[in-house]
Amino acid sequence: MTAAGLRDRLDIVDVCTRMCWHTDKREWDRLRTEVFADELLVDYTSLNGGEPAELAASDLITAWRNLLCGLTATQHLLTNHLVRTEGDTAVATADFQATHLLPNALGGPLWTLGGHYRFTLRRTAAGWRIDGLTMTAVWAEGNRQILERTK
Repeated sequence: MTAAGLRDRLDIVDVCTRMCWHTDKREWDRLRTEVFADELLVDYTSLNGGEPAELAASDLITAWRNLLCGLTATQHLLTNHLVRTEGDTAVATADFQATHLLPNALGGPLWTLGGHYRFTLRRTAAGWRIDGLTMTAVWAEGNRQILERTK
């Protein structure tokens, strides 16, 4: 691998990791400026059904903020990154585990979800940005209803 190819790979893994980090730290503006392209194709159908959707990054971030800010904490972990680049586009995959915490009187305080992400990215003047996000849920454990209690 060339030095430029290695730099691209590291930058791509960093952007994907930043998606999780900034989400867990509730750094919504940084998601917009450092992670996402202006528009992206989002596919959470394995968890929620429906159809993939083309969304403005700001709309996706608002939806995540509304869903997650009522929780006490979240932790999204990514591992086993695989990256393939072709010019100014890339595809990265990674396994994930996402834990959501909300102590409550009506059930367990945790919901943990595991699976993998497929990211599509493109190189911009500001660096690599995610323009496609497909989450495939493989397993879940705990109380998914805590997400409903944040509304």
